[in-house]
Amino acid sequence: MGILEYFRLAIRALKSNKMRTALTMLGISIGVAVTILVVAIGEGATKSVADQVNGMGTNLLTVHQGPREMRLTAAARTAPTQSQNTLTLDDADMVMKLYPDTIAAVAPQVRGSIQIRLFGANATSSVLGTTPSYLAVNNQSVRKGRFFTSMENESNLKVCVLGSTAAENLTGNANADLTGQNISVNRDDYLVVGMLTTKGTGQGGQDPDDVVIIPVSTAMQRVLGVTGISDFSISCVSPELMTLAQQEVTSLLRQRHHLQPPFPQNDDFRVANQTDLLARSESVTKTMTTLLTAVAVISLIVGGIGIMNVMLMSVKERTREIGIRKAIGARSRDILMQFLTEASIISILGGLQGVLLGVVGALLLASFGGWNAIVSPTALVIALVVSASVGIFFGIHPAQKAASMHPIDALRYE
Repeated sequence: MGILEYFRLAIRALKSNKMRTALTMLGISIGVAVTILVVAIGEGATKSVADQVNGMGTNLLTVHQGPREMRLTAAARTAPTQSQNTLTLDDADMVMKLYPDTIAAVAPQVRGSIQIRLFGANATSSVLGTTPSYLAVNNQSVRKGRFFTSMENESNLKVCVLGSTAAENLTGNANADLTGQNISVNRDDYLVVGMLTTKGTGQGGQDPDDVVIIPVSTAMQRVLGVTGISDFSISCVSPELMTLAQQEVTSLLRQRHHLQPPFPQNDDFRVANQTDLLARSESVTKTMTTLLTAVAVISLIVGGIGIMNVMLMSVKERTREIGIRKAIGARSRDILMQFLTEASIISILGGLQGVLLGVVGALLLASFGGWNAIVSPTALVIALVVSASVGIFFGIHPAQKAASMHPIDALRYE
């Protein structure tokens, strides 16, 4: 018998019980669909993380205030003290002055919460005090107007640049251009000199567009009343120099803050490397994708067990048919191939349905659920190959059982 004859006989047998065939295919379809969805969501999440990290800036290091923890002082190793947040503008300036070969720009930043007002509209927003280098270091841009200048920063002038969400909270329009107008910041008038380009949702669901950016000196002295900064961002000359720059900054701050070993336990700051952050985020995403893929594989295995169960029932129901075919000259190989073909058709058709369900599900998640789902052609091919393999693997035992029947015993079966 040829392949076409095996296929014809298999189709005829499957059509004889359409409901059972459809339900059997459904198990494979669900497993394949879940696999495609999991891979699509995983790849989308990986891309989102990479875009967010890259959107923070190029070749970026960020120096944060250290955690408030108990640490030992040099004078009394046995007397724990509370570490203080000691990052200053001088720290940021010194980093830029001492390491121009590895560091391209530094942007000190101080953060807080403020009340803003325009005419009768009030809103609470985040305030960010920084310097003009903030744009280049943090990969930000201005869509209307301009950013404040170094002179305005050094002169403590009351100027600001607004994010789109902050503007929307005041006007109801995210695209509003308030350049040239005065807004009230903590009951003090500030001139809006520019509007920031929208960045979208940031890490942890925070809105980086709900911000009012003002000169760092103005923020520290007029708005927040602080002497230290929250953090500062560092743009390195190249990706290859990021590790060296991190070591230089760490060594300098330990010297300036008069810190004593052991390190890093006694550090009152921490330096975050953009590359390390991306690697950790991708590692977490890949771990979750692997776990969810394992669940999808289990679904495929359950579907395969369903195929084997149905094929065993089919062998039992068609025992007399098998005996008749063997009696008129069918070989054991022909019986084996017929039942394997049936199992393969069920798994392949179920796999095709699963691919369709998975692609449609990914598109729906992307369109209506707000998920970043990326359907990979490689994942589609792999899902189809796996589904076909599952059908063949779980169809082998029923096919062998049918092929090994003795024709006389099969004909006597009631």
